[in-house]
Amino acid sequence: MVGPDGATHAGNLDLSYLRCVPNMVVMAPADENECRQMLTTGLRHEGPAAVRYPRGTGPGVAIGPELDTLPIGKAQLRRNGSRLTLLAFGATVAAAEQAGAELGLTVVNMRFIKPLDRTLVLELARTHEGFVTIEDNVVAGGAGSAVSELLNAEDVLLPVLQLGLPDAFQHHASREDLLAEAGIDAAGIHAAVLRRWPQLASIEDALPRAAGA
Repeated sequence: MVGPDGATHAGNLDLSYLRCVPNMVVMAPADENECRQMLTTGLRHEGPAAVRYPRGTGPGVAIGPELDTLPIGKAQLRRNGSRLTLLAFGATVAAAEQAGAELGLTVVNMRFIKPLDRTLVLELARTHEGFVTIEDNVVAGGAGSAVSELLNAEDVLLPVLQLGLPDAFQHHASREDLLAEAGIDAAGIHAAVLRRWPQLASIEDALPRAAGA
């Protein structure tokens, strides 16, 4: 999602076509330091690897001096909540954290599109009522599809709401406007969750205002 560069330059499809390549490691950082760690991880990995980072600036996380690597295929639990889990990939993590705090939900920074953190996903599937996958990639064949494929392969019946970019080339606009148009900014995620699970509205009303930003 490149916004001002226009629809012809948008990288909206890459998670879909990269994750079908055998032996490929596909990573998406949530912030600047994680991007540095993933670049180091990909460089030291003995095999093909891709790091998908967004256009523009990050959230302002300080970059560590060391060239640390990340364990391949391991996600990061960002928030312990209840009922639903928001599985956020890459640049959507900050928006997912905001929506998760407002609704009292669990939030995970998935980090890896391929391989997925199979252990964590299946553990959360046992303790939550549903998943919401969030990515700034087209929904078709993307990260959310990978999660659904894993659940199907493990015979896990769980509702999965897949949020991502539309099956269309969006017009020229700012990155922020295009994310909002696609419904994957914090407000869009919040609204989509309540449309699918309207019963959460009563839980939201009971949460302390400090948790709701």
